[in-house]
Amino acid sequence: MTDGGDGARGTEVEGAGEPDNDSLASSRADGSVAENGQQPSAASGHQGESDSADERTTATDSMLAEPTRSRLVKAQARTAKLERGPITEYTTDRRSLAGVVRVQWGIRTTIFAIIVGLILAAILQAFSAPPVFGLAAIGLLLGVGLVWVVLAYRVWVYQIRDDSLYLERGVITHVRTIVPYVRIQHVDTSRSALERALGLSTLVVYTAGSRGADVSVPGLKPQEARDLQQRLKELAIEADGDDAL
Repeated sequence: MTDGGDGARGTEVEGAGEPDNDSLASSRADGSVAENGQQPSAASGHQGESDSADERTTATDSMLAEPTRSRLVKAQARTAKLERGPITEYTTDRRSLAGVVRVQWGIRTTIFAIIVGLILAAILQAFSAPPVFGLAAIGLLLGVGLVWVVLAYRVWVYQIRDDSLYLERGVITHVRTIVPYVRIQHVDTSRSALERALGLSTLVVYTAGSRGADVSVPGLKPQEARDLQQRLKELAIEADGDDAL
């Protein structure tokens, strides 16, 4: 009896120590669920980080693309403007001044010759020289001045080019001036009392870095001066746009 009881208890103990197949399956299932539960959480975290990185990349691309987009808009606007009116529309051939400018220069030369001649006559009279020398000096200065007027008118040329304003002038010293449009600040037209009487106007171009209005085109008709002013304005705007791009 005793041996049988011990054997029964031993059998019970051994049976209790061995795990049940159902329990093992349940444990494996629980572990699998736990592992599967952790995996989606990790995957969700990686997806969130990826979304944040994509958002930052998109924001960076947007910030970098803004100047490019602005340049593209400017380029498209410039292209459309050139299609409406090409730059050759504003350029001109080599032009001379209005012929009446010779009258203006002749009047100024005559006044200068008379003043200087009277001064010389007074000086000669102080040395007891006959007055005829004073008159001869006035005539000589007047003749030289009128010859200078004719020659100055012949060599005075201006031209509006694609990239600059070109001036050519000078009798004794021949001067060629090129004013790039990117340096033009503003353009004025002026008319003195004598110019208004003769129906003339002067185009004055102010450039960057210059101390004064050292570039001017005299002897223009008022309508022509306004036309040149508008041409130079449009070309200066075009040149400023090219420099900005």
